[in-house]
Amino acid sequence: MAGSGSSMLYSFLMFIVILSLQQMYRGKLASTELFTILGGFISSLLFLVSLTFIGNFQETSSMKTGWGAVIVAELIALIAASTVHRVCITTCFLFSAGLLYEVNKLSGMMIARSESKTKRH
Repeated sequence: MAGSGSSMLYSFLMFIVILSLQQMYRGKLASTELFTILGGFISSLLFLVSLTFIGNFQETSSMKTGWGAVIVAELIALIAASTVHRVCITTCFLFSAGLLYEVNKLSGMMIARSESKTKRH
C-alpha cells in the first residue's frame, strides 16, 4: 500500500494532467451533448484526485479530516467544470456524488476489515 506522501504526490500529478487535458479539449467537450456529459465525468475525476490529495495532506499534517475536504474538493471540480460548459457543472456534481458514495462505502469496508484483523490478534 502506498504511503500518504507518495499518494499525495501521485494525486497532485494526476490532477495536473487531467486538468490540462480537460482545458486543451474544452472546445471538443462542449461541442455535443455526449461530450458535455463526458466533461462532467472528467471534472468528477478531478474531484476524486483532489479529495485524495487533500485527505493525504491532512493526514500527513495531523489535521482532522471531514466534510470540509469534500466541500473544497467539490468546489475545485465545479470551478473546473464551469470552464468547459455550464451543463458540465451539473453532471460533475452528480458524478461526484456517486463517486463520494462509492469511496465512503469502500472506506467503511476497509475499516471493518482492519478492525476484524485487530480483534483476531
